[in-house]
Amino acid sequence: MRINVTSVLVDDQEKALDFYTRVLGFEKKVDVPAGEFRWLTVVSPEAPDGVELLLEPDQHPAAGPYKRALVADGIPFTSFAVDDVNAEHARLVGEGVEFTQPPTAMGPVTTAIFDDTCGNLIQIASMAG
Repeated sequence: MRINVTSVLVDDQEKALDFYTRVLGFEKKVDVPAGEFRWLTVVSPEAPDGVELLLEPDQHPAAGPYKRALVADGIPFTSFAVDDVNAEHARLVGEGVEFTQPPTAMGPVTTAIFDDTCGNLIQIASMAG
């Protein structure tokens, strides 16, 4: 068994696609109509055949309260691995990304948390090495 697709709940698929590709650097993998929305996934250019991230519409009635509660408590919706959190933080700040937590060392892991503009906080993390 392996993970094939995971998702992030987004308030606007087109805005999410722009942010996750243009700003974060992911690549669009699948984009097909699915009713009034799309089955829209992105992948890491480092692993184009790896796990897909579904930019899933947050239309379910529970999604909004759930996302707002996570943000209010400063909890990231998901986490992405990067080689160097400090370098990625600097790059993303240069792109106008707003961070709620700057790079913070936590033992062998350094993390930072940013706003994805789609209603989520996202963590980036790297192992000290």
